[in-house]
Amino acid sequence: MAEDNRRGDEDERGPGAAYQMFVMMEDLLDKLKLLDYEEEVLRKHNMKSLSRHYFALPTNPGEQFFMFTIIASWLINRSERPFEEPQEDDDPNATVSNILTELRSLGGTVDFPPSKLKAGFGEHVCYVLDRLAEEALKNTRFSWKKPSYPREELEEESVMEDDAELTLDKVEEEMTEEPDDYEEENLIDLEALKARTNLTKAGESSKPDNILESTTDAAEWSLEVERVLPQLKVTIRTDNKDWRVHVDQMHQHKEGIESSLKETKGYLNKLQEEISKTLEKVGSREKFINNQLEHLVQEYRVAQSQLSEAKERYQQGSGGVTERTRVLAEITEELEKVKQEMEEKGSSMSDGAPVVKIKQSLTKLKQEILQMDIRIGVVEHTLLQSKLKEKSKMTRDMHATNIPEPAVGGY
Repeated sequence: MAEDNRRGDEDERGPGAAYQMFVMMEDLLDKLKLLDYEEEVLRKHNMKSLSRHYFALPTNPGEQFFMFTIIASWLINRSERPFEEPQEDDDPNATVSNILTELRSLGGTVDFPPSKLKAGFGEHVCYVLDRLAEEALKNTRFSWKKPSYPREELEEESVMEDDAELTLDKVEEEMTEEPDDYEEENLIDLEALKARTNLTKAGESSKPDNILESTTDAAEWSLEVERVLPQLKVTIRTDNKDWRVHVDQMHQHKEGIESSLKETKGYLNKLQEEISKTLEKVGSREKFINNQLEHLVQEYRVAQSQLSEAKERYQQGSGGVTERTRVLAEITEELEKVKQEMEEKGSSMSDGAPVVKIKQSLTKLKQEILQMDIRIGVVEHTLLQSKLKEKSKMTRDMHATNIPEPAVGGY
């Protein structure tokens, strides 16, 4: 829904509304340079210079938002309004709200939500900075001057045409443009010329009564003419906007094109004839070569088919060789394992260490059996002595009580 509203606003403003922020960004950059932001902002924070479309296109929203807040706070301070410079860990909502509050107090209109500025780029960011820059420039009493456009100089034609219109006003303009170092005696008295012309028009005759005869020497007259002739040269500036000049140029170009076209047509016709003859020769040579080399072409085609068949057989054979190579590698690996196992078993069978260990174990076992036999004999001897002691005790008791002695048995 918001997207549709935005498109509707752009349609109402016109097709160039989408590019308005680029123009605004360029104006903003010029204003910042006039305020010397490079020395007061960029060097202080060790930042790079802004590009022409820095706040118009999204590049790094975090960096752009920080740059926006820094420049906005600096512009507000330049407008002689105290504003604390924001830090990176400050709340962005509070920072944007404070900037918009200062903008409203400076007379700027804010008809958009503050969230539009949190992105750090876009039309609204450019608008806020541009309004703050305007206020900062007003505070510095800066005023824009009217542009001075260069004056285009028309080309002068040194050749005077016979049918050119020469008016008295043009003569006066040319005379006023003459250098000041000319002698007064060489200038034309236009007032006398005008008076003489008016008298002639009124019907008064300006013809003399007698025949005028010249008393000037012809050589001196020629020298005077040669001296004055460069100063009497009148140049007429043709107006390039006059339709007559354009018509004459069109006729001249038309005549030049027609004359050039006649010569070019002759050259092109000759070139066409030569190309057609060459093509016919090439075609006949091609047919002759094809007829002469037909059997060679057939042989080439047969050889090419044989080559393709040989390539197919080679591919099939190479595929079988690859498969057999793989099987051979597997068998070789299994053979290596079997050889390794056989070597381990052979080394264990040829090794006499186990036999020596068995013999040592048997010897140790015999010694232990001998020790056990000795211990058993000692135990039996002890038991026999204890039984004999008991028997002698019983005998003594029986003699004491006159009980007949039992038969001796056992030990």
